[in-house]
Amino acid sequence: HEIQQAVVRSLIERDDGEAIVHIRGEGVAAADRLSIYRNTLFGTLTNALRLSYPAVHRLVGADFFEVSTRKFIEVEPPRSAYLDEYGAAFPDFLARFPAVESVPYLPDVARLEWAVSCALHAPDATPLNVPALAAVAEGDRDRVCFVPHPSVSLIRASYPADTIWRAVLAQDDAALKALDLGDAPVWLLIQRLPTGIDVKRLSEPAWRCTASLCAGQPLHEVVDLASVIDVTALLVEYLAAGRFIAFSLSGVAAPPPSDSDP
Repeated sequence: HEIQQAVVRSLIERDDGEAIVHIRGEGVAAADRLSIYRNTLFGTLTNALRLSYPAVHRLVGADFFEVSTRKFIEVEPPRSAYLDEYGAAFPDFLARFPAVESVPYLPDVARLEWAVSCALHAPDATPLNVPALAAVAEGDRDRVCFVPHPSVSLIRASYPADTIWRAVLAQDDAALKALDLGDAPVWLLIQRLPTGIDVKRLSEPAWRCTASLCAGQPLHEVVDLASVIDVTALLVEYLAAGRFIAFSLSGVAAPPPSDSDP
């Protein structure tokens, strides 16, 4: 473990002091061997971030992207070998990175891209069985709490991140020139559908209602909070789109495990 930690310090912090004594030279200097591993590490992680943030990469260019990701990797090295999960903190890093102050919408675009990446890699789940929901006793229906599909997420962006994201990936220069940064804030719902990733704009009331539903609030609380929208129509749309995978009744405890449960 001590050797592993020494190698980590060498690769991330460029401190070879402890690691170098454990590296055999045999024709290649120990420092050079560590440098090879370091370059491979940073190259692999930069490529993983580029795959998760293609629009950010195009917006800032390859050279700037490499510089910013190198700084990010130094402060946020991976905690897992599963690279699809690496990069969640990149949008917040960009929001604090002085070099991107001239591109104020970049963190919002990054947040959208991470949500899209998470939706893409989310596990499959069977949509909610609507007949089972319809079978709930009328007196219990206001206590229904929904479980969202694993691919569903919600983002509030201070800039029109969805318009920028689509235009950049489509390389639509006309759309970028016509972009109105004042067309914001935007309230976005992201979901993986059989046809691909869907990024949908909602009104603020519908977004807040959706956030409450996805947080598992009982239906009666959601209705009380969403007085300006038709919650029933929203639920019909969401059930048809498979945005929920299960439900429970508030105040009903889960059954205790049986002796046969693992």
